[in-house]
Parts: sequence; structure tokens; C-alpha cells
Amino acid sequence: MTHPSLSLLGGALLALLGTVQAQAAPAADLSQLGNRLTPIGAEKAGNADGSIPAWTGGLTQAPTGWSAGHGNPYASDKPLYSIDSRNLAQYLQLLPAGQAALIKAYPGYRLDVYPTRRSCPIPAEVAERTRTFAGQARIGSDGWRLEQAAGAAVPFPIPQNGIEAMWNYKLRYMAKGRRAQISFLLREKNAALSEVRQWAYEYYPYNNAAVKAPGDTDGIEAKLLYDVLSPSSRAGEMYLVHAFLDKVQSSWIYFPGQRRVRQAPSFAYDNPIAGSDNLYFVDQINMFTGALDRYDFKLLGKQEMIVPYNSYKLVDKANKYEQLIGQDYLNRDVQRYEKHRVWVVEATVKADKRHSFAKRVFFFDEDSWSLLHVDMYDAKGNLWRVQEGSLWAAPEIQACTSFEYLSYDLIARRYIADGFTQEGQVLDLTAGQEGRVNDKMFNSNELRRRGER
Repeated sequence: MTHPSLSLLGGALLALLGTVQAQAAPAADLSQLGNRLTPIGAEKAGNADGSIPAWTGGLTQAPTGWSAGHGNPYASDKPLYSIDSRNLAQYLQLLPAGQAALIKAYPGYRLDVYPTRRSCPIPAEVAERTRTFAGQARIGSDGWRLEQAAGAAVPFPIPQNGIEAMWNYKLRYMAKGRRAQISFLLREKNAALSEVRQWAYEYYPYNNAAVKAPGDTDGIEAKLLYDVLSPSSRAGEMYLVHAFLDKVQSSWIYFPGQRRVRQAPSFAYDNPIAGSDNLYFVDQINMFTGALDRYDFKLLGKQEMIVPYNSYKLVDKANKYEQLIGQDYLNRDVQRYEKHRVWVVEATVKADKRHSFAKRVFFFDEDSWSLLHVDMYDAKGNLWRVQEGSLWAAPEIQACTSFEYLSYDLIARRYIADGFTQEGQVLDLTAGQEGRVNDKMFNSNELRRRGER
């Protein structure tokens, strides 16, 4: 039986897919980069009715007093309108199915829609290298491995299929590395707030302009290290992940009680994350993490949609988790939505593979290749989980970035907040350039050394 809160979604999804299929990507004309298109493939022009403005370079200058988590360049903006259960039908074609489901499921859930600000800048080096290497990136014969691509460049600025769009997301520019104190949060059924606080270190070797080919990074896409600070029962746990361009990720876990590092092949795909009450899978980290081998990816085209954007109110360090994390959903006063063009990719599990999510629908921002929203379906075709990302321009790296992520489980009627930085003391986006995050930190011996100190 279909869950009652999902009853209106079939028609809405069909309408969306019909629209995006009509707007499928044109044949790649790379001469358009930097002309009709931005250097990484977005449409420079605004839309017909002016609700999406032209891209003019993004937010390249830091506002007065700016630092990550402090300051909002669009603080004076007021909502144009709000979408809730009363006017949902009017906006269905502009919403992912998951947002419509959340509005239907939870009284009081709403989207405040603000003026569209195309704030995402593009570093000059990334623009130049994307133009230089456009057309040279290559997918392997198995249909998903990345065999050739240059660093600090969007590999497929005019994607011709879904797998190319996925690699644009996975290799999007967010500087060489970053570090932050983040929290993993959920409300218990008794309304108590559960929090796991940890250090997060992320290293992106493919954001380095010295990289000419996959061999220059030993096939590494990204390295992630999570060091648990609290609660006391888990303090000292560490998780290390190596994500690859051509194979399944490798993972290691350090348990302080055992004082040993163990390889963790199960820390991948749809294995539940510890402490999530089975509400969150490993490959939902950062919206999507890991190998692309279990799905077929279909590029449905581009669509104007209402999506989270310029999330400065959300990431502001004046916020406290008790006020942010409501029982059923995130405090609606801190989330900002705008109308943007997004690439839409539908992923379906391959016939010879398995995954708890039989289908996923991804929505990527055209200006940054960030992943803003994911709808996830079970094997019966029912919408099961809904993920929502954050996005904000960081002038110090001349690019947009994301930390805060939400995952709503429509069946369990609970949700997870991941990567929240508001109460953490450190939010450092330039750690990779300045050596505070480097390749030497991300190996099993370092886990052991950190655990024994």
C-alpha cells in the first residue's frame, strides 16, 4: 500500500519528467563555454520571465566582516512568497516530489522563496582549465569509471548522459581541503535531541591544478576523516574513507576500546551509519558518496525548480541546535529557497546489482554542480527518503560550498541532520591550500597515531 502522504506524487513526478525530457542537453558545442554558457556549462542568460537573473560572475568579494558562518550578503532580502499545503498545487511543477511530500506530510512545513541570487563564483583557474581540457575527459568501457580527467576542472561541462553529470558533481570545485567541527543530529521519539559531535577533515586531490590524469592522485577522488568528540560513550572513534575514481571506496574504523584500526568493507553503499537508528546510509554522506557502479544514470535534462540556495541564515553560528532541530523538520525560519535551473538525473539499480534505494532522482545546481536535492524510492516505487543540501558562496575559495544536509524518512517519519557546523568552533574552508589538511593525514597509521596520543 502506498503511504498516504505520497498520494499526489505520481502525477507530479510524471509532469516533471515530461518537462525535463523535453529540455534534454544539446549536443556538446564546447565553443559555447564562456560565451552563451558560463565557463563550467551553465546558461549565462536569465529565464524568460526574469525570475532567474543572468549570471554575472557570482559573489567574488567578501562582505564586510565576513567569515564562514558569520555574515549574510543577502540579509536584506525578503521572501517573495511561501509554499505550504494551501497553495501547493500552484507550484507542483517547480518542486521535487520529495518537497511536495514533506509539505503534505507535516502541518506547518513550508518553503519561503526569496529572490534568486546566482551567487556561485568560478575560480579563474577552474574556468581556464575547464575550457582547456573540455572534451578530453573519458568514461571507461564499463560505463561508470572515470578513466581520464584533469584536476581543478569540470570534466563534462556540457554533459551528454547521467554518468557525466554525476562525475561533475563528484569533482566539483570546493578547494583542496577543508576541516570543521560538525554535528550529526536527530530527535528521539521522546523529543530528546541526540548529537554526535566530531571533527571532519576532507581532502580533494582532484581540486589541484597540478593533476593532469587519474594516476597523479593514485585514482583517489576524495579522502574523508571523521574523529568523534562526543558523546563520551563514542569519543575517540574514527572513520577514514578513501573514495576512488575507478573502484569501490576503502574504509577503516578505529575503536578506542580496542585500540586498533580495522578495515571496514561494509562502510559503503546502503549500510546504516552507527547512531542513525537505520535512518541514514553511508552513501548518503555529503548527499552522495561512493562508487557509481550499482546504478544506471539517465540524464533527464534541465528544469527550473525551487531549491535550497544561499543558506547563510542556516549556517549562521548564532543558531543553536535546540532551536534548529524540530521534532518533525528543520526550523523553517532559517531555510532559504530560490528558483534556479537544475540538471536532473534519474538513477535506477542495475539488474545484476542491489541497493535499498531502487531509484534515486538527483537535482544538481547548474552554476556549481552542487547536489541540492535527492528523492529516494523503494523497490515498490514508493518515495521513501528525501535529502536536502545547503549551498552558499564562500569568497575565500571563490566557489560555492555545502556542509549542512538533511535526510527525511517519510515512512519512519523521522529525520537526520548531518554536517551541521553552527555550534562547532571551526569552519575552515582554506585548510587544504594552507596545509592544515594534507594527504599525510588520511591513512590507517595516522588513525592509529591519533588514537594513541
